[in-house]
Amino acid sequence: MDMMAMVSAMMAMQAGNFQQQVATSVLKSNLDSQASVLQLLSPAAPAANNAPGIGANLDISA
Repeated sequence: MDMMAMVSAMMAMQAGNFQQQVATSVLKSNLDSQASVLQLLSPAAPAANNAPGIGANLDISA
C-alpha cells in the first residue's frame, strides 16, 4: 500500500467513527425523549381517597 492509500483509509475510519458517535448520541436522545413522552401519557395512579370511578378512564363509545 502506498502512503496516500493508508492516509485515505485512516481518514475514512475516523469519519466512520465520528458518524457512529453521532448516531449513538442521537439514538440515546430519541430514547430519552420517548421515555419522557410515555411518562407524560401514562395515566397517573388515582388518589387513595377518591370515590370509586373518580379519575378512571371515561368510556365515550356509547
